[in-house]
Amino acid sequence: MSVRVYVPVTSPLLATLVAEGRLPGPLRAHAVTEALRDGWPEADEESWEYAALMAAAADSAALRQAGDVPRRYVVAADVPAADPVPGEDPTLVDVAADVVWKNVAAAHVDTDDDADEDDDLAWFATQEIRHLL
Repeated sequence: MSVRVYVPVTSPLLATLVAEGRLPGPLRAHAVTEALRDGWPEADEESWEYAALMAAAADSAALRQAGDVPRRYVVAADVPAADPVPGEDPTLVDVAADVVWKNVAAAHVDTDDDADEDDDLAWFATQEIRHLL
């Protein structure tokens, strides 16, 4: 069984994923966890997934450095396991394994530079990801 995770990346990290076919683990990501479900019992799976995605988007913005494209990038991928990280963010997880290209489901990316943090991200299929670079 695999776990869907949302990995916050920057434009150079996305380029690494495309060029090398993987992001080396361990890494931090976001996912739907039991803590999220327990803390928000009235929500549904779609709402929990959106919460994990947007938490990853916020982390992506925080990871940016000078010279990076000023957009939020999140890679949705399936990994063998993800361990919840104790703390205030119930979506935060540690992933020990590499995120490999064949397990990438999509990328979620801002369509404009310096988009507002509350804006939704656009969805891109795996065959479109290399065109984002």
